[in-house]
Amino acid sequence: MSSATEPLRALLLESIHSDAVASLEKNGYAVELLDRALDEDELIARVAGVHILGIRSKTTITDAVLAAATDLLAVGAFCIGTNQIDLSAAAQRGVAVFNAPFSNTRSVVELVVAELIALTRRLMEKNSSMHAGVWDKSAEGAHEVRGRRLGIVGYGNIGSQLSVLAESLGMSVFFYDTADKLALGNARRCASMEELLAVSDVVTLHVDGRPGNSGLFGEAEFARMRPGSLFLNLSRGFVVDHGALRKHIESGHLAGAAIDVFPQEPKGRGDEFVSELRGLPNVIITPHIGGSTEEAQQDIGQFVAGKLQDFVATGNTALSVNVPAVSLPAPAAGHRLTHLHRNTPGVLATINGILADHDVNIEGQLLGTRGEIGYVITDIGTQYTTDVLEQLRALPNTVRLRLLS
Repeated sequence: MSSATEPLRALLLESIHSDAVASLEKNGYAVELLDRALDEDELIARVAGVHILGIRSKTTITDAVLAAATDLLAVGAFCIGTNQIDLSAAAQRGVAVFNAPFSNTRSVVELVVAELIALTRRLMEKNSSMHAGVWDKSAEGAHEVRGRRLGIVGYGNIGSQLSVLAESLGMSVFFYDTADKLALGNARRCASMEELLAVSDVVTLHVDGRPGNSGLFGEAEFARMRPGSLFLNLSRGFVVDHGALRKHIESGHLAGAAIDVFPQEPKGRGDEFVSELRGLPNVIITPHIGGSTEEAQQDIGQFVAGKLQDFVATGNTALSVNVPAVSLPAPAAGHRLTHLHRNTPGVLATINGILADHDVNIEGQLLGTRGEIGYVITDIGTQYTTDVLEQLRALPNTVRLRLLS
């Protein structure tokens, strides 16, 4: 840890919004901002002395990176997904991870609706013809979205909000989710993916980044889609077989597609993008911009930066994705101890026994557990000795102990 006279350091990658930078700097952090992702070796070389690390979707945080980041307190994923972070390794090293699970939901949904209408009206092809000097005023292949059947795979925050907007456009909505989700409006739940594909004119994916979703949609699924239907993916790149998608676009089985996420994506703006989907008619490909609106990025920047600073200052872990959610109001006086530990019976009693043996009064305390990890916040009076801290750190189950004034 840095000395009391040195500011805490924050390293923010991938052009995180300036509001996050301003918030951290206002609260005394020394901030380094980069406009691109870093690979593992680059990260290992730069994380020494960093207390807060902010990333988006293209930076991978491995156990090797975490091992090199000996001063790291927290990681902020300035996006929805956290599959690019080894969450278990972070917890085992006492590093809390926070994300923005709701901030860009509306932005993604609006892009889906825009692309859905553009594909249904074949606007991309008309636009290309006009730029080439060809006047092709024809209704052939162009349809209204009203009355068409939308199949949503993944009915979480984005899928459910899309469901409501699609109904307002006059679409019939079907959805499939492995979890038991409440249908909104007149949406109808499908018992299987096969059932959804059989009835949908448009299929859109909104699943999360868990490893089990890798290769979720491939040759078999495209073959089951209705002839002339449309396909959209604004979730994760690795869930779709793009070779199979190209085959079904070229054969005419599918009328079009919109893809915003890819298995391999360039690290930074201006880098070459390589994909078998380039050059296909009525296929919209966008550079992972589902949540890339000024409004969403500003909200994400403020939200995640706030969570990171609150954790560092108070130890509160509300909405953390890898450690127990524990929050206590800031004490009026005294000190706060936060103790992240391996979740085994008797740890809390041992902590309180050490405090009692040293006549340290407990003024407030809260414990939470999450799988193999336990986390306790303890507010104490001002009287304590360094021996108390040494004994707590020496406990065999201690992962990280912090003293907050």
